Amino acid sequence: MRRPGAALVVTLALMAGPAAAPAQGEAREIVVDARGPIASIGAAVAMAPSGARIVVRPGVYREPTIRITRPMTIDGGGQAVLDGDGARGLLVVAADDVTVRGLVLRNTGASQVEDRAALLVTEARGCRIEGNRVDNSAFAIYLARTATCEVVGNAVHGAGLRLPLAGNGIHVWQSERVRVVNNTVSGHRDGVYFEFVKAGDVRDNVSERNDRYGLHFMFSDDCRYEGNVFRENGAGVAVMYTQRVHMVRNRFERNWGSAAYGLLLKDISDSEITDNEFLGNSTALYLEGSSRNRIEGNTFRANGWALRILANAQQNTISGNAFSGNSFDVGTNSRQNFSTFSGNYWDRYRGYDLDRDGYGDVPHAPVRLFALVVEQTPAALILLRSVFVDVLDLAERVMPSLTPQTLIDERPRMREETGAGRRETGPERDASPVTRHSSRLPVSRGAARHESRVTT
Repeated sequence: MRRPGAALVVTLALMAGPAAAPAQGEAREIVVDARGPIASIGAAVAMAPSGARIVVRPGVYREPTIRITRPMTIDGGGQAVLDGDGARGLLVVAADDVTVRGLVLRNTGASQVEDRAALLVTEARGCRIEGNRVDNSAFAIYLARTATCEVVGNAVHGAGLRLPLAGNGIHVWQSERVRVVNNTVSGHRDGVYFEFVKAGDVRDNVSERNDRYGLHFMFSDDCRYEGNVFRENGAGVAVMYTQRVHMVRNRFERNWGSAAYGLLLKDISDSEITDNEFLGNSTALYLEGSSRNRIEGNTFRANGWALRILANAQQNTISGNAFSGNSFDVGTNSRQNFSTFSGNYWDRYRGYDLDRDGYGDVPHAPVRLFALVVEQTPAALILLRSVFVDVLDLAERVMPSLTPQTLIDERPRMREETGAGRRETGPERDASPVTRHSSRLPVSRGAARHESRVTT
């Protein structure tokens, strides 16, 4: 005799009557077990009423892509594995108020014709993606046209695919009021990617060793990025074409390479970059076409270039920062300056404080003459440790003529005090010192006096 098909089993379950219905005011719980009566996550999703809770027992489940079209919770308890066999996406959420928690999602494979994701949320509100692990996926968690969703406490590890095939770890597109909190992301094209996002909140994440950017966002106004660590990413962090961004208490560490930046700001306006730490980057902070931004209370330590500000970056305020142990504190492509420097600490400052108010009595010019030479002729960097550079520095101090006359700090601080220096910033998941890569930094003789402050 033939056994009833899966469709008949689902139909009988839905018609089971009062015995199968949840008690009034309670959400129905459905248990998925590879050795139980409901052995498929897809079957459980198909039979689940709105508001149901699906508990998935430990095991490996290989199923066609599962589509969720009603509010529900799926809980894998941290040991339920959904495997795509390198051939498909795993979960598609197309309903409001869905929670996906405690699943291990893996092996989506790559595609050149679709943005294949382990977990895709589309046209939905109020979703919560929490405590999952995503391994070897093209895109890991992908939110498109969503609102008030939360991505919390997930561990995302990419497949190490070549850039044309690789996707992003946490990808958010055309959404609003999305929170990305306490996740770890590595091995993807971009760790966290925002495009056309309004009022997003990215907080307490670690994004490291991604092929391109640890954080990449564009056209995303009124977003806040706080307490994150961006470490050893191929090109650092890029923020572009956006207004009213708040980047507070983040750490930008060891983003190293000829085209790598701790933080690149391109066409950013009316934003704040405050109380961050920039440690051991090729270029810590780069401003191009960015105006009316407040850069305050940051620490720049042991970078190649601490701050590179182009002539088209105007009306910015750079105050209360600390520059220590950098090869070049400030670089620019112009002899004119259209931003304000005030009250920063410069370890190369050689002035004095006769009235003892904590500020130097003579201004400080942070652009070295040799920095201008390197700006025009990058190959000259090979002379960085030579006596020739020391002679240039001395000559410019005695008879300043070529460095920008308007780029000066009128009231340089005598002591190193910044918001970032007064308290620990970012989630310290890895307390490894900067010295692991400090030998690669082009540290000048002047900077060498300060290496002991950042190395152990």
